[in-house]
Amino acid sequence: MSKQRTILLIDDSDYIIEGTASLLRFEGYTVLTVYNGRDGLALAREHHPDLIICDVSMPEMDGYTVLRYLRQDPETASLRFMFLTARAEKTDMRTGMDIGADDYLVKPFTIEELLSAIEAQWKKTELAQRGVEELALNVTYALPHEFRTALNQILGSAQTLKTIATEDATVAEIAGDIITSAQRLLRITENFLVYAQLETLSADRRALEQLRMHRTEEAAAMAADIAMTKAEHYRRSTDLVTGAIPEGVTVAMSSESFHKVLDELLDNAFKFSTAGTPVRVECSADDRWLTVTISDEGIGMTPAQINGVGAYKQFNRFVQEQQGIGLGLVIAKRIVELHGGTVELESTPGKGTVVTIHLPRC
Repeated sequence: MSKQRTILLIDDSDYIIEGTASLLRFEGYTVLTVYNGRDGLALAREHHPDLIICDVSMPEMDGYTVLRYLRQDPETASLRFMFLTARAEKTDMRTGMDIGADDYLVKPFTIEELLSAIEAQWKKTELAQRGVEELALNVTYALPHEFRTALNQILGSAQTLKTIATEDATVAEIAGDIITSAQRLLRITENFLVYAQLETLSADRRALEQLRMHRTEEAAAMAADIAMTKAEHYRRSTDLVTGAIPEGVTVAMSSESFHKVLDELLDNAFKFSTAGTPVRVECSADDRWLTVTISDEGIGMTPAQINGVGAYKQFNRFVQEQQGIGLGLVIAKRIVELHGGTVELESTPGKGTVVTIHLPRC
């Protein structure tokens, strides 16, 4: 087994529980046991086992009722469930299958029959997971491409409309709103694509080695240029404060990746702060690192939001729970860390945020 799986046994027979549990533990499984359906339902909700093996006829709550409750609860609806039944009950098993049982095993059963039935459940689980992964991959890659194509068409049409509507202020304003919204959606779409590519890279050692062979020369000067472009985009050039720019600094990152990191961090700094408040960009360098610090006096982040930035495996949850923070922060952090750098994040709600990145020099 690739991991130690957990099986929950629910049966009112000491003989079945003790014998089956001993066998399964010998096979390397973690086994939970309980002697009635009501307690079995509680254990299933608490532990979410990989497989539930449940008797049909039990006191207090029979197996059918246990299964109905499990299938009605979104938290337990997908748990694998196998009935144990006496031969006399075999004709009633259609009921169990109709309400969502994955399989059943007739008592008395042999060791081989039990293990074979369990192995069949693992194969079904693996096939289902593979299908989900393929679907997720298609959603992650294919849909953003489709969105990007459609959004570019919308942007092109809206820009044309704005250009020709020189004498109609209302139409020009509407076209401008369309352009702004489409640009925002396009940025989000492209970030999903970037994230998917980063996750693929993170699992490929050779690809990571090649990634870190790229170079960006005069990185501090480039950071200052990116900051000025972003400030002009937000019409806040006078809010930008830059410090000294170290010369001759080369970092182990492609110019595209470096630009993406700075662009996302600066976008957040300007987007979530008020015009008239400063956005500071400071660069320093030693023998090993280029350090870039971006600070603002904007809305800030809560400790929970800061902790969520590193939750790469829960990216979708991060997006849903923190829509106001922007997707770029988690993307920027991931890029920096995949290149051997680090990110420090300090923030106080209502007072602002300071992001410091350290990138290895070449």
